[in-house]
Formats: sequence, structure tokens, C-alpha cells
Amino acid sequence: MQASIFSGQVTAAAIFLCVGSAHAACDFDIAVNDSMSFEINEMVADSGCETINVRISHSGQLAKATMGHNWVLSKTADYQAVATDGMNAGLENDYLKPDDARVIAHTKIVGAGESDSISFSPSGLEPGGDYTFFCSFPGHWAVMYGKLVVQ
Repeated sequence: MQASIFSGQVTAAAIFLCVGSAHAACDFDIAVNDSMSFEINEMVADSGCETINVRISHSGQLAKATMGHNWVLSKTADYQAVATDGMNAGLENDYLKPDDARVIAHTKIVGAGESDSISFSPSGLEPGGDYTFFCSFPGHWAVMYGKLVVQ
């Protein structure tokens, strides 16, 4: 389900959309570092997107085994259980239970200088539905999360 969708260039529009604009988008570039936080807390996606593309980039200094991050999307009602169930899955499974049907989309865990991308269809997402994105690295999910709004 993972695909490389970016050529290394991030448009100014994509950056603008990820830092708080109320405009809906299809492409998102998520920056993370050595702290347990995403630089955004809300993503507004257009329900008319053919695909939603998410790229996560780690600009910190720490390896993924120490301070790795990923981007995981689930229904808000499922996110805590997905994160808890994934803790024992290990880094090799991106701290996600293999084949967990509650996971809508996810990137790999990335560490210093790494990035990963995911493309997925929004066709199963309901406009106005309650979706949470989070980092599934153990302990991070409790403070490292945000809302995905589909318009």
C-alpha cells in the first residue's frame, strides 16, 4: 500500500495547507524531529481527491529505534486500541499489529534524515467523519496525534 509520491520538491501550497489553512487539499508534507510532536494538529482533505498523499520527513538527529515517528490514520474511536495493540508488534512492523483492519493508512517509522510516503484512496472516508492521525511508536500516540477532516 506504500508508494513514493514525491520527487523531493514540496510546493509552497502543500506547506501552507499543512500549517493551518482551512482549505482542503490532497497532498500533505508532515515534518517531525526529535520531539514527540507533529508540526500540525489538523489536516483538511478534499473528499474529491482521487488519492490522498502523505509524506513524513524526520529532520532530527536520533535514529528511528530511539525517536522514530510514523503517520497512522484510523477512526478516532479506534486509535488508542490500534496504538496499544501495536506496541508489541515491534519496530520491524512499525509498531502496528500486522493486517490491522482498523488502520486506514500508515507510513513506515522514520528516523533522522529519513522520509516515507503513503498514497491512499479517500473513497472509504466520510466527509465530516471522525478520524485521527497519530504516531504509533510506543508512548508517542498519547501526545502525538491530530485530526483528519474530510470536506
